[in-house]
Amino acid sequence: MDSTGVERYRIEGYLPTNWFRARLEMGIARVTFMHKKFGDAQKLYAAIVDRFGNMAVAAEASYWRAVSQYKATNDHTVLGEGAKELAETYPDNEWRLKSLPWEH
Repeated sequence: MDSTGVERYRIEGYLPTNWFRARLEMGIARVTFMHKKFGDAQKLYAAIVDRFGNMAVAAEASYWRAVSQYKATNDHTVLGEGAKELAETYPDNEWRLKSLPWEH
């Protein structure tokens, strides 16, 4: 939930500590994104990719990092770069599929 009580990210069920931490950080990044602090959100998502790159959450963070960078700069080329990174790093992940429209 954000400071106004609006749910921004949900996880359900048990997760091991490091997985829970990764999802908690995703929630913080999502709140930041939804409050239109796109530069800050980009940094938070990048940190998640760096810290949890071997977990499934990293692909989602990589996707949202590209979206945050685009929203912060209005530079549409970052979306293509994000799609390329997802294709190379997470080729079989659903977040890679979501980035397909960004490919040139």
